[in-house]
Amino acid sequence: MHSQKKDSYRVLPIGHIRRENDKIFIEILDEFIPGMKGLENFSHIQVFWWFDKNDNEHNRKKLLCHPPYNAPETGVFACRSPRRPNLIALTTAKINEIDDENGLIYIQNIDAEKDSPVIDIKGYFPVCDRVKEFRVPSWASDWAEWFPDEGMSLKE
Repeated sequence: MHSQKKDSYRVLPIGHIRRENDKIFIEILDEFIPGMKGLENFSHIQVFWWFDKNDNEHNRKKLLCHPPYNAPETGVFACRSPRRPNLIALTTAKINEIDDENGLIYIQNIDAEKDSPVIDIKGYFPVCDRVKEFRVPSWASDWAEWFPDEGMSLKE
């Protein structure tokens, strides 16, 4: 029998998504700038961010959703819905430029709103972040095979 223990975890932002003058960048908080060391050696990063615009009790209780593109109803763990118990998002982003002196990571695109909190960044390692043989549901089988050059964006 599984006993449910009430745990909570402290997650703090390390920076925020910024959108200014057609530029998209991550502004790293001053105390975390040293964590950027070596990031210039990567072409892409994985950005873990918080769906803060969806953070309310109703959205945290959603366990079923309708993914895009006429997909059938699924559980939130079988899709990338912004409504889920923990509002953690993950986006792979291409690095355009790094200003490590000012803690700025300019990226190609991201499907996060302006000012969304960034909770972690990891360099993209193909050996860890992709698999050779995989399976997806039929409703997603005609999606692109590779990450789009223009990156992930907000729906317009």
